[in-house]
Amino acid sequence: MDLAPHMLVKALRGAGECCEAMRIEDYSLIGDCRTGALVSTRGSIDWLCLPRFDSPACFAALLGNQEHGCWEIRPRGEIREVHRRYHGYSLILETEFTTTDGVVRLIDFMPTERSLPQVVRIVRGLRGRVPMQMLLTIRFDYGLLIPWVRSCEGGISAVAGPHAVHVRSDVKMTGRDMSTVAEFTVAAEQQNCFVLSYSSSFEPAEHPAAASEALEQTADCWKRWIASARHEGEHRDAVLRSLVTLKGLSYAPTGGLIAALTTSLPECLGGQRNWDYRYCWIRDGTFTLYALIESGFTAEAVAWRDWLARAVAGEPSQTQALYAVDANRWLREAQVPWLPGYEGSRPVRIGNGAVEQLQLDVYGEIMDTLHVARTRGLPPDENTWRIQKVLMGHLEKIWRQPDNGIWEIPGARRHMTHSKIMVWVAFDRAVKAVERFGLDGPVERWRALRQEVHDDVCERGFDAEKNSFVQVYGSREVDASLLLIPALGFLPPGDPRVRGTIEAIERELLRDGLVRRYRTESGIDSLPGDEGAFLLCSFWLADAWTLMGRHQQAEQLFAYLLSLRNEVGLLPEQYDTSRRRFLGNFPQAFSHVALINTARNLAADETSPLAQRGR
Repeated sequence: MDLAPHMLVKALRGAGECCEAMRIEDYSLIGDCRTGALVSTRGSIDWLCLPRFDSPACFAALLGNQEHGCWEIRPRGEIREVHRRYHGYSLILETEFTTTDGVVRLIDFMPTERSLPQVVRIVRGLRGRVPMQMLLTIRFDYGLLIPWVRSCEGGISAVAGPHAVHVRSDVKMTGRDMSTVAEFTVAAEQQNCFVLSYSSSFEPAEHPAAASEALEQTADCWKRWIASARHEGEHRDAVLRSLVTLKGLSYAPTGGLIAALTTSLPECLGGQRNWDYRYCWIRDGTFTLYALIESGFTAEAVAWRDWLARAVAGEPSQTQALYAVDANRWLREAQVPWLPGYEGSRPVRIGNGAVEQLQLDVYGEIMDTLHVARTRGLPPDENTWRIQKVLMGHLEKIWRQPDNGIWEIPGARRHMTHSKIMVWVAFDRAVKAVERFGLDGPVERWRALRQEVHDDVCERGFDAEKNSFVQVYGSREVDASLLLIPALGFLPPGDPRVRGTIEAIERELLRDGLVRRYRTESGIDSLPGDEGAFLLCSFWLADAWTLMGRHQQAEQLFAYLLSLRNEVGLLPEQYDTSRRRFLGNFPQAFSHVALINTARNLAADETSPLAQRGR
């Protein structure tokens, strides 16, 4: 995919024409570590949930059209070129429009040091005199509620139910057709500012940020944060951009880490594989924390550890795979019938039915990440080890049960091989906690269970005729999660069973240079349609090749994956190799976590995280 870093040249339709739907890759992320917005190449904010990531959206055009809420600022005349980039390693987005009248820059960001979310949009003239237009359509509750809008000093206020949004500007705004519009002209070295503030409808609004001052403060905040990053390798720019993206997907008040900013961006265009990812999966959090710890961000690791302790507090049998950003467990899935979905992909879902699934691998991921935290010198916490022991006691009782697995396959539970391997990881890391760190626990029983699980996997999860581990005990299908076997320390990379498994995955799941999770046509899940290549799994293949000494292939695959990023360095969940388009929720934490880890793993020496992880 031929994309120049930090640059896009794209012809847009004239201002008077209807804009076609934007591709997922045409969006960029801005955020304040409490919520975030997606800004398109035409200067439209088409997705924003307030006041936090998992709140109802007030701009939902991403899953419908402009009538479902958006905020567009763009030139009125013909747009010849669009260039966009982030300001340094931040989430301050700069979009430059070149028109027949001149050049104008749109700066979008969310101040990081406010008690309630605000969005600041600054329009700066760079050359000539550029006529501009603004369209603001506020629709609360995912595009359903048309608010009561009234003029106030310096702007407008929009209220519906418990929600209120206030927009202040030095540009005169007027109402038209249930929206707010404005027209203005920006000359070189001039600027106009817009500030959107959220508040509850029954409390006073917070004073809007002073745009230029907030820009300087926010840039300084991001600069100070990224200064802690520990990565000086060849792919430093890609790693730092991914770290900033992960930080943007964190919920600062609690330490929770969401899987993605959006809900219901499809894994198959026009299909039903549309899920809500605006929540905190324990699994995703552990992968993210691994990347952050290895990159030097221990404060985030401590905050997530504290979030985890609150989330799983209570009866261990009630532990869930995912929670809300505040650790709330009520995430029942529902549908939003008034939204037509991204490019007609229905249904649009809020909440996630996976909250009711059993996913045994989560226990292994918790134990593995906290093991890594201890080996990297994270400050000890007695409460954490108490929680771990309680979880291990529960795992001893349930590990023989079938589950829904890492991919949250709906329907009947199965004995998933990867899940059992992660059970082994849980017991292995529990043993290491006692042996290496002197923590108390029934280590002899854990050693015995570790061996029992290992024997069970090797006997029931391995197909000798195929010379490969399989997705489900007794099946012949493979699963990309089996690529993790050597990295987790379950078997060494030189083991013939590991080599045979990787070769089987290459034969059956590697397509057009990227790896699928599993063969959807095998019938293991009941949803119709295929899905794209899962980018996380392709990074895992690069890691497996690295461990096997196939460094050139790993480097080539990693370079290909980097080329798939959009021009501001963002990745989705999946990629459609036939249409050359992004698929799935966006930006996806899993993809950026894998990028960071693979970049570090390509060092391929005895001190690399990949070589050390299972030790």
